[in-house]
Amino acid sequence: MTNLLRKPKGISGKVHGVTPKDAGWGYVGFGLYKLKPGETAAEKTGDKEAILVLVEGKAEISGGGKNFGELGDRMNVFERKPPHCVYIPADSEWSACATTDCELAVCTAPGKPGREAMAIGPEGLTLNTRGKDANMRYIYPIAMEERDVADSLLVTEVFTPSGNWSSYPPHRHDEDNFPDMTYLEETYYHRLNPSQGFGFQRVFTEDGSLDETMAVSDGDLVLVPKGHHPCGAPYGYEMYYLNVMAGPIRKWRFKNHPDHDWIFRRDNP
Repeated sequence: MTNLLRKPKGISGKVHGVTPKDAGWGYVGFGLYKLKPGETAAEKTGDKEAILVLVEGKAEISGGGKNFGELGDRMNVFERKPPHCVYIPADSEWSACATTDCELAVCTAPGKPGREAMAIGPEGLTLNTRGKDANMRYIYPIAMEERDVADSLLVTEVFTPSGNWSSYPPHRHDEDNFPDMTYLEETYYHRLNPSQGFGFQRVFTEDGSLDETMAVSDGDLVLVPKGHHPCGAPYGYEMYYLNVMAGPIRKWRFKNHPDHDWIFRRDNP
């Protein structure tokens, strides 16, 4: 497996556009638009559902037969305000018109027509703390299984402080074996603060058939088709990432790497 690290294509318009076919898997799609005021983006969902996340900036958004008006109040993602997000069902369409410089993420996965288009953030989103010490990070669970807001999408924002680790201890969710584990493909959209920074992400399997360590820059996307996938933020640089997961069932069940599970058990007695 190669080409897990995807660099943005340009600095405006649709700078990321990963489909299941392009990724070589079956569920997750991810797009990212960088728009100037007055610029627009629009897509049909077809047999996919979509969750739109305003990573930064403001835009007028409509979709699924509804006009949501101007959304967004987080002008810099590292303000850590809860994100404005909209669910768009399958067999529908959506459009966005930027009213400020904005960054709009489009998270997609298989869906069924019939759900209602609706705003799913910022209302109902609280910044949660996970881990402790140098493993502490802060999370907005935009569309995890506790919220019945999608057919298959699981979407989360994570803020990792300078010098800390995240998605750690290493864990995997690459077997369709519920309730012990669920098969979930995953993407990580990374941002760094300050933007000239870098972070690290390793994607590796226990048998060594996949083992890639990537230096991620501001705006990079990492694909996680299988295996463990921890991230590290060097001292001086804060890391943000937007996670998108999907698979046969909409549940997140994982197992930690056996060599490193002791860290989890120590911190969660």
